Amino acid sequence: MTQLRIPAVYMRGGTSKGVFFLAHDLPSDRERRDRILLRVIGSPDPYGKQIDGMGGATSSTSKVVIVSRSSRPDCDVDYLFGQVAIDAPVIDWSGNCGNLTAAVGPFAITARLLDAPADGTAAVRVWQANIGKKIIAHVPMCRGEVQESGSFRLDGIAFPGAEEKLEFLDLAGQDGQSGAGATFPTGREIDVLAVPGLGAIEATLINAGNPTIFVDAGSLGFEGTELQHDVNSRKELLDLAEAVRSHGAVAMGLAATPEEATTKRPHTPKIALVAKPAGYAASDGRHIEPESIDLLARIFSMGKLHHAMTGTGAVAIAAAAAIPGTIVHRISPLSLEGSVRFGHPSGTLRVGAEAARRDGQWIISKVIVSRSARRLMEGWVRVPTD
Repeated sequence: MTQLRIPAVYMRGGTSKGVFFLAHDLPSDRERRDRILLRVIGSPDPYGKQIDGMGGATSSTSKVVIVSRSSRPDCDVDYLFGQVAIDAPVIDWSGNCGNLTAAVGPFAITARLLDAPADGTAAVRVWQANIGKKIIAHVPMCRGEVQESGSFRLDGIAFPGAEEKLEFLDLAGQDGQSGAGATFPTGREIDVLAVPGLGAIEATLINAGNPTIFVDAGSLGFEGTELQHDVNSRKELLDLAEAVRSHGAVAMGLAATPEEATTKRPHTPKIALVAKPAGYAASDGRHIEPESIDLLARIFSMGKLHHAMTGTGAVAIAAAAAIPGTIVHRISPLSLEGSVRFGHPSGTLRVGAEAARRDGQWIISKVIVSRSARRLMEGWVRVPTD
């Protein structure tokens, strides 16, 4: 059997990894493209390991990215993200990956999709095609190359790197593939979801970065200090989170039924649990003092508790903290400096937001998050022919 040989770059962005492609190196037929991308990652794998592919058997490492020059006059590149299911033949194109967003600018520069200064910072204007939003990636440059090494430490990553600031702009009113609309699709800062077996659950349903459902951790029996090993081996807890997520998806108008949300839209909306500050041991053993954070946050990705925090989850936390009446704001509003620091399983993160009320609607004009990115491997992926 012959194999296709497709140029690709394996990259880390934030706390995620994925395989990056230029759009013109993939088939224009979407069905054939997706079959190839599934095989690249090694899905579907009934063993859940993705041994025969590039995936790493977690939601953070089962990802693909497609980049091209943008046809939009106000952007440099178009960025399309695919979350690949591990055990099912599904690529969910409904939302963005905020972590891998950090790798898009560096990938585009090294692929010569745009000109960049030899030194200083390259402001790469990214059109996020999944959600129809603009993001500015401030990529550090040194001697004509993307600077990847540095002293910036991101909790959840073992080694330091160069800090890259990401500006997520005008987050509401998405017009891409996400299907979401206003900042609050229901028009309310807090909704009550009727979930079978649980009863009435308060939730903030917000469209920021990705459609996200915020729930007070205590309302589901969580402390907010849980790590992956506390949750991901317990099917009853995962089912509990998915039940709330799937019903929230229906309330947000993103799925017709909870069953559809579970089977066809596993990537978005995300569900995140928040709680008041408390001390806990992070996954690397460090003790996080309650005085060092404003709130606790845990997010689920593709049915599992995330090992740190998704990039879009951080965006949504900042947005919700900026708006009075949300569950996040009820625990901790933004500081006077316009930021919030939260504790996640791998440590802590500070994120800032700018929001204002216009014509009776909350508008989130900007959220700023720091990340780092690095090329791990360059070359070609091999894929058996159809």
